[in-house]
Amino acid sequence: MQIDCAPLDIMVVDDSAYMRRIVSAMLRGFGARRIHEAEDGADALEKIEIQPPDLLILDWVMPVLDGAELVKLIRNPDHMCAYIPIIMLSGHTERSRVLSASKIGVNHFLSKPVSAKSLYLRMADCILHPRKFIRTEDYFGPEPRETDHANTRPMLGVLLDDDDGAEAMV
Repeated sequence: MQIDCAPLDIMVVDDSAYMRRIVSAMLRGFGARRIHEAEDGADALEKIEIQPPDLLILDWVMPVLDGAELVKLIRNPDHMCAYIPIIMLSGHTERSRVLSASKIGVNHFLSKPVSAKSLYLRMADCILHPRKFIRTEDYFGPEPRETDHANTRPMLGVLLDDDDGAEAMV
């Protein structure tokens, strides 16, 4: 599965300049040319209003406004980027965190350190197989791949991958 990353505006949000450089280098390797960086969620919100990206890749744990808080603000049906694909990165991969990411509306969750292959596959999935968005009483976001029918809440299927650690696909 191949995607043309050249026309995409991609924003990388992470408080670590080193991590932003690594992810940006991977994106350039995929052919992306329009990569924007933000050092935290607040910085990202300001930049999103100026230049809305086509894809958002963000860290969970950041000062000022963390990744989860940013996703909650964006996944508001009235926000200009409510439907943007979001890939969450985190070194915290406990099941509760992965499930929380699903419940706030991320498209994919990847564990750090992230491999180029895993990132590319999740980006390709977001672009080539966009999911319908749903709205329930307490959720707005991409339709989950799995649903907990007893609670009618979006759930996350956790994938364990020997190369990359815990990963999840919403």
